Amino acid sequence: MISSKPKQTVLVWDFPVRVFHWLLVVSFTGAWLTSESEAQQMIHYAFGYSACALVLFRIIWGIVGTKYARFTQFIKGPVETICHIKSLLTGNQHPGIGHNPAGALAMISLMVLILLIGLTGYWSVREFLGDLMNGAHEAIANLTLIIVVIHIAAAIIMSFLQKENLVRAMVTGNKQGMPEQAIRYPMYWVGTGLAIVWTYCFYLVVSGSLPTLTQ
Repeated sequence: MISSKPKQTVLVWDFPVRVFHWLLVVSFTGAWLTSESEAQQMIHYAFGYSACALVLFRIIWGIVGTKYARFTQFIKGPVETICHIKSLLTGNQHPGIGHNPAGALAMISLMVLILLIGLTGYWSVREFLGDLMNGAHEAIANLTLIIVVIHIAAAIIMSFLQKENLVRAMVTGNKQGMPEQAIRYPMYWVGTGLAIVWTYCFYLVVSGSLPTLTQ
C-alpha cells in the first residue's frame, strides 16, 4: 500500500558510505592522472592501493553496515535486474530510496575491477608474467574508466527522471522519502575512522614504508 503522506528529507546514506564513495573518486582519479609519470610513481601506487583498501572496507560494510549500505538491500537476481533495466527504458521504473538493481550492478562491477587493477598492478611491480600483466593492468583501468563515465551519466539522467539530485544525496546522505524509511544513525565515527585509515594507508605507500607493494 502506497502511503498518502507527503515525502520529506530523510537520511539514507550513512557517513561511511559517503566517505567511501568520494575517497574512491579521489583515489581512482589520482591514480589515473599519475599513471604515466615516473616521477609520480609512488603517488600512483598510493592511490591505487588505497582504492583497494576502500573496496575491502566496503565489502565488510556491505555485510554489517546500515540498512541501505547492505548488499542484501540492493543486490538482486538477474531476472529482477533485467526487469528493472527494461523499466528504465520504458519510463515505467518504480523509484526506490536506496540503490536500484542497475546501480548495484555498476557498483559491484567497479569494485571488482578496482581490485583487479590493484592485483595486476601488484603483479606488474613484482614482474610477474612480464608485459602481460602491464597490458592487463592498463586494459582493466581503461574498462573501469568507461564504466565510471557510464555511471556518472546514469546518475545525471536518473536525477532528472526522479527529480532528485542524486549526486547531492551522496554528499548530504539525504533523499526524499517517508520518515519510516530513514536510517537512525549516520555512523560518523566509522566514516571518520575510514578517512583516517585511508590517509594512513596512502602515507605508508607513498613514503615507501611498504616496499613489498612498490618494489
